[in-house]
Amino acid sequence: MEEDLMQQEESNDSGDSSSSPLNSPLRSTRLPLQRSNVCSRAYFVVVMVFFHVYILNVIALLLYVHYNNGPGELVSGDRASSASVSEIESPLTHSAPPSGESYVEDYSQSFSLPRIEGIRVGHIQHLSLVSDRTHEMKTLSLKPLLFEIPGFLSEEECRVVVQLAQLKGLMGKQTTASSQGQEESNQPLLSLSTEEVFSLLDLNQDGLLQKHEIVSHSRSRDGTWLSPDNLRQILTGLEACPTGMLNLEEFRRVYYVSQRSGQERSGKLQTQFKQRNKHTWLYQGLGSHHVLHTLRNRVTSLTRLPSALVELGEPLQVIRYEHGDFSDAHHDSSPAHSETTCAHTRLAGNTSSLREVSCRYLTVLFYLSSAEEGGETTFPVADNRTYNEQALVQDGVDLTDTQETCGRGNLRLKPTAGTALLWYNHLSDGRGWMGELDEYSLHGDCPVKHGVKWVANSWVNVDPDYQQQARYQRLVAQRHRAKSGMEEYYQPLSHSDLHQDL
Repeated sequence: MEEDLMQQEESNDSGDSSSSPLNSPLRSTRLPLQRSNVCSRAYFVVVMVFFHVYILNVIALLLYVHYNNGPGELVSGDRASSASVSEIESPLTHSAPPSGESYVEDYSQSFSLPRIEGIRVGHIQHLSLVSDRTHEMKTLSLKPLLFEIPGFLSEEECRVVVQLAQLKGLMGKQTTASSQGQEESNQPLLSLSTEEVFSLLDLNQDGLLQKHEIVSHSRSRDGTWLSPDNLRQILTGLEACPTGMLNLEEFRRVYYVSQRSGQERSGKLQTQFKQRNKHTWLYQGLGSHHVLHTLRNRVTSLTRLPSALVELGEPLQVIRYEHGDFSDAHHDSSPAHSETTCAHTRLAGNTSSLREVSCRYLTVLFYLSSAEEGGETTFPVADNRTYNEQALVQDGVDLTDTQETCGRGNLRLKPTAGTALLWYNHLSDGRGWMGELDEYSLHGDCPVKHGVKWVANSWVNVDPDYQQQARYQRLVAQRHRAKSGMEEYYQPLSHSDLHQDL
């Protein structure tokens, strides 16, 4: 009975609440409507946030592709002139010239400089460089951007290159050069006094040095005792002189400051670049041995650079290291200064430049043999957090001296026949052209302890001044067209032509 009464009361209460005209509409409509508004607003905010993030990612990706694939406008020299650079695909193979026609490369094209991405140390990329196999390219360091390609050359190709070098003849080299690490002369540095330097620069022997005398003599490649830093200091002192000329006393003071500042910047007092080896140069153009021509095409495929740019590079340098031979740590290329000009573009350059230097965008090194012991290629500061020339001298030990400190380098690579190394000597300027010198590309060769080491260097020359490189390309194209026209004009008649005339 009690349960029946309780159920009846609950049913009455529910009936009263359902029949109430005031409470029912408010509870049944307001709360669901309020919850619906809150959910829809939060959903809208989340959607808009994700939409904006997506748009920003797309814009960032487009900017990355734009600044890494090629420049829109490049400013060269001290002038604000710009040139549009058209991106072209780098041909991986050369098409054969039509029969009966002379083949002349088009060197007048505009170029951009693609770079291979290192991703991370240890990353492996697969390359198709030859038709019958796939090569692996391993990232060894990011500073500098350095790659290793095992099996780049076959055993037969290594043997042919060595034999061609022996046939050409090897020249002995035992050099010391400035701490800039540039290969300037096969003779050791001269020990000259200040008076002797002054007398050499004073062309008219009037006891006064003028600007044109300094410039005219320092342009000679034999003047390795005058580095760009020395010349900059001397010219600064010359401009500060009211008469615009330097006598012996003034020159002695300026020259002393230039020598001292150069030593302080390098962090080394008497360190000089040293090497001992035998080397020769092998031409790789038309008419060369088919193995040399094939290697050049393979370098074009590896670097992904325009073929015309690779073909204008230096000849292949082949080096033989015997027992005890070595090369101190150095840079293959040079930093850009207003006082210097690239050696390969000097014909199209400013003749008032004080010194010619090597401008090498990248290096491809081939191991042609495997040394039994020693002969490692060392990168002393590879992947260091920072680079400081003064840090190269630690506790009185010079890390660039491979004879003494080869084992202390950050990265050492044992020579293996057929393996190739690729590294960039310069950074990118962010617009698809060559930027500043990558100081981490400092490298050398450890002394060979047992056996013989054969290597070859292939360099791609690029002027950091895009306008200068463009003028050089046009000049080479004009000369090739003129040469082709002369050869066609003076081409001797064939036997069939003579028979037809008779």
